[in-house]
Amino acid sequence: MAVYELKNRLVVGIASSALFGLAEADAVFREQGVQAYRAYQEEHLDDTLGKGVAFPFVRRLLSLNDLSLDDPLVEVIILSRNDPDTGLRVMRSIQSHDLPISRAIFMQGRSPYRFMPALNMSLFLSANEDDVREAVAFGLPAGRVLGPAGTDEDDDQDLRIAFDFDGILADDASEQVYQAGGIDGFRFHETTNAATPHDPGPLRDFLAGVNRLQQREAERRSEDAYYKIRVHVSLVTARAAPAHERPVRSLKNWGVTVNDAFFLGGIDKSTIMEVLRPHIFFDDQVGHVTGTSHSTPSVHVPFGKINESDGPAPG
Repeated sequence: MAVYELKNRLVVGIASSALFGLAEADAVFREQGVQAYRAYQEEHLDDTLGKGVAFPFVRRLLSLNDLSLDDPLVEVIILSRNDPDTGLRVMRSIQSHDLPISRAIFMQGRSPYRFMPALNMSLFLSANEDDVREAVAFGLPAGRVLGPAGTDEDDDQDLRIAFDFDGILADDASEQVYQAGGIDGFRFHETTNAATPHDPGPLRDFLAGVNRLQQREAERRSEDAYYKIRVHVSLVTARAAPAHERPVRSLKNWGVTVNDAFFLGGIDKSTIMEVLRPHIFFDDQVGHVTGTSHSTPSVHVPFGKINESDGPAPG
């Protein structure tokens, strides 16, 4: 397959640390060094790794390829710091879990995020904070996974994705206004600029890719009235009226859509997540994902000024 064919697909890069539970192997590496880690992985080569934080999201995302069997809509590629030898256990675990993932990049001790543009990736997930921060600093859409591992007990095939707005789908310009002028200054700024679209943030293109999947589902539904829509997208933001209008207008201007929007006005997002139960939630603030990660697979995207300081922002 020519690389250019990936341009027609939603491509996600994932580190083995996000896909599988690697706590035990990682402890060996940190406490005993590289050689002990190699020996451990070789000894446990046929022991299937358990499901990690992003496993349910990845499995359900890949299941959407049944909408186009001849030309898959979704591609997931392993991006790993392992070398090829220690990566064998990862690839065998992928087979054991029956995940349709065949492509991988193993770079001994180095982060492979630099290959994201070459592979048309609109998202990279990892449990390694340094790798994620380096990728974001390089202008790439990346996030660190946090949350419960392997919780994918539902029998349904739904894929529920939730996004914060500022610093995730949009840039962080309005968050900077909030930090400088407080809530009153923020509300005045957003009301005054309600008709002016935000500049896109790091995950706007990923949402656009998800929307393409939803469009394919709509086409299938038009052909088969019994087809059940699986992909559901929610916007969950700490914004509230009158600052709600600008995000809605921005999404429309960018040509992307969400199914639901929650304008919470500072209500704890974790309470909403426990009801909404997304398979993944993206937010730019550590404080938010620390709360949501107790029940929800969450992703911290360290984008913008808020991640250079400890101050709050509108979300």
